[in-house]
Formats: sequence, structure tokens, C-alpha cells
Amino acid sequence: MSELATIKEAGNLPAESKKGELLQYLTFKLLDETYGINVMQIKEVLRYSEIAPVPGAQSYVLGIVNLRGNVVTVIDTRVRFSLPECTITDDTRIIIIEHDGEQIGMLVDAVKEVFYLYQGEIEQSPSVGNDEALMFIQGVYQKDEELVILLDLNKMIDSDNEQLAIGSVI
Repeated sequence: MSELATIKEAGNLPAESKKGELLQYLTFKLLDETYGINVMQIKEVLRYSEIAPVPGAQSYVLGIVNLRGNVVTVIDTRVRFSLPECTITDDTRIIIIEHDGEQIGMLVDAVKEVFYLYQGEIEQSPSVGNDEALMFIQGVYQKDEELVILLDLNKMIDSDNEQLAIGSVI
């Protein structure tokens, strides 16, 4: 978390240019794909720990964890995106995000890096894949030789809230 906090607080880069606002994204892996989420929505990144299952929850809800006295719902991001379930490894992480005052955990295969890009560098995502995953994609960014799929967590969580009622899962 200290690296993430340092990057969030670093004010040494210009906030805007001709390409738009300067943004920071954290990248993570699901299968062989790289995804990115805006750093400003991330509270912290945790190593995998035991998750208590919740009977009757949606199929993509793994359960809950206790995070310093707060109950946090953890979703399996792979299942949410209609991908096959994963095996837990030493690289598996839980990304804690905050949305409308609620903390939510996203299980991912691995966390990679934080990088900067300008708003104007985000390309519109192609219309491929299933509708479920497409509605969560904000755009794509070509970073070096790798395509990063940038997620719109607000759409993903708002969609979850309709089906999940995150605050009342327990």
C-alpha cells in the first residue's frame, strides 16, 4: 500500500496537457489479459486471505473478509467477467476499492504495476466479447507491447448493487 499511497500523493507531474487530464491506473492480470483501474478508486491491495462464504449470494460473490473490523464483500472478478475460475497462488491479490462509502474486494490473479496516461490516450474499446464484460470497459490503452483493458468500476459496482445489495450480503 505504501507504494500506491506514494504514487497517489506524488504531485510532481502536470495534471493536464493537450491530451487531457493525467490519470494513474493500477494494472492486474486475469488469465492472460491485463486490466487497469483508476488508482483513485483503490483503498489498498491485500494478499489473499481466507474468505468466509455467504450462503445464497450471487455466483461471483466469494464471501466476506474482516478488514480491521470492517466486513468487506469479495467478488471473484474472473467469474464476474464470465471467465473460468482460478487457482489461488502466491500472486493472487484482493484489490479493495471504495464505491459510495462501501468497501468491496476484487479477487485478481496478480497485481502488476501503476502507470500514468492522459485521458486523451484512452481508445474506445472494440465491440468484441460478451455484453456482460463489455459494459464494464471504459476503453483500452496500448502500453508498450501490451493492450490494457481499462475498467469502469462505477458501472461494474452499480450493476452489482442491483443484484447484490453489497451492504446487506451478510
